[in-house]
Amino acid sequence: MHATNTSAAGDLAWDGSYKNRRLPRFLRVAPDSPTRLLRTAQQSRCSDCGNHIEWYDRTAGHNPVPLHPHELPASTVPPSQRWHIDTGIAHPAGDGSPWCRVRHRALCPATPAQPGNHTLDTLRRNLALTSRRLQDTGHFTPPPPPHLGPPTCVPAPPEARPVVQFLCLRYLAPSPLEHIPCVAQTRARRRCPYPVLDTDALPGTWILAPLHSDHQPDHLPIPEWWIALYDLTHLPYSEQLRWRAQRCTTHAIAPDAADIARTTWEPFNSHTHHQHIRHHLPDTPPTRKGRR
Repeated sequence: MHATNTSAAGDLAWDGSYKNRRLPRFLRVAPDSPTRLLRTAQQSRCSDCGNHIEWYDRTAGHNPVPLHPHELPASTVPPSQRWHIDTGIAHPAGDGSPWCRVRHRALCPATPAQPGNHTLDTLRRNLALTSRRLQDTGHFTPPPPPHLGPPTCVPAPPEARPVVQFLCLRYLAPSPLEHIPCVAQTRARRRCPYPVLDTDALPGTWILAPLHSDHQPDHLPIPEWWIALYDLTHLPYSEQLRWRAQRCTTHAIAPDAADIARTTWEPFNSHTHHQHIRHHLPDTPPTRKGRR
């Protein structure tokens, strides 16, 4: 007499596959992708509560959005709070499926609660317990309360973020040239510790260029009409692409290595970035210490 597992048999469809089981998703970088960043499950922790979040890109012109790492039944989430993922891009709406994602801010216990939904309120309380457990075990330190007095922080000097020119375009660097980090992922699945600037590679040149493209060269050399640029346009095309991809010289020749972070170049705008404009060349060229 053979025993039959009725519960297991009831979970199988007519073709022998499991019912209501989603197929696993395999991540890969498309060969024609403009970035090497795997845009699914970019995990991080909320700086306010310490809970896990997942960053997803949005449509063009929008910043990445942090989502709760687990899906929720769409019927228990208000339509205004539903998000769905399509080809690695987050969209603020439902996709008609019985599952949806929720923005972490709607659940973060460090933000003011908006009661009215049992599922979201329960999940918020669970996250609050996790946050307290992380604090008690020393794995998370909440940020200090905002200072109520006048602000005392000193803004970063304009020279901390130079303007770099490559591929016939100008970009505002995220930090001093010697501190621009590589965005590639190492074999240990960590971020590469080396910067983009390498003293062994071909260097750029500091130049003074017209601030606006319509400037006529025969005009008087008024300092306010000129800007100091770290120019890379004289370098080989491959070297300019390396700077655009924000990769060190080691990962520039490793196209299979994925990105672990987004590039941080900002298209330069003379109106919104006026505080970073320098009208005189720096005294010393950028250098950095050699690798150990």
